[in-house]
Amino acid sequence: MQKEWFAEWFNTEYYHILYQDRNEEEANRFISNLISFISIPNNSKLLDLACGKGRHSKILNSFSYDVLGVDLSENSILEAIKETTATLRFDTHDMRKVIPKLKFAAVFNLFTSFGYFDSPEDNQKVCSSVSEMLNSKGKFVIDFMNADKVIRNLVHSEEKIIDGITFKLERRFDGKHVFKEIHFSDKGQNFHFTERVQALNLQNFQALLSANFRILETFGSFDLAPFSVANSDRLIIIAELKS
Repeated sequence: MQKEWFAEWFNTEYYHILYQDRNEEEANRFISNLISFISIPNNSKLLDLACGKGRHSKILNSFSYDVLGVDLSENSILEAIKETTATLRFDTHDMRKVIPKLKFAAVFNLFTSFGYFDSPEDNQKVCSSVSEMLNSKGKFVIDFMNADKVIRNLVHSEEKIIDGITFKLERRFDGKHVFKEIHFSDKGQNFHFTERVQALNLQNFQALLSANFRILETFGSFDLAPFSVANSDRLIIIAELKS
């Protein structure tokens, strides 16, 4: 059985090379803003869903929370677990499934880590699983791209040279998904990976969340500016589990 694209690409060292230029100060400010808005008591249990190497998990933990970071990529988790402490843990996990016997005050899904699946039903599985893992009135935080703006401003072709590797990137929109074709060569071998993310907008998320959640607020930036379809870079949703 062929692996899903994200299971293969996210598990390579090259994914982390291509996306290594991430702003840590911005990430710290974003988490600080979220924590201030949600007002979660110290020592609460939090879940970082699709955590990668644990960048946001570590920041959440620094605010005195008990954090579990999970990701489908075994190699990412192998890196993340090097930072394990009594209140910061990591494990491999498929976000479409419930983690047995664990409940959380909040679940965070950050850095456009949603909409990777072929089937829309899988999106609903994620939302349903999250709802089962939350305490009463628990919060679900989704940080996604503003798909409408991304599509309008799609950069169809570009090259990035990182760590001596030339990544050739080609993007397209097929009416439902934003595709990124990634070509590069390294150590005498040619590589090609495809990223595919569903172009979900606010209305799509409202429909997905409506069964189990009520949306408290939407923001359009890491500074929690109001969301604007025309101008915002991000679509950040704060939802609360219905009682």
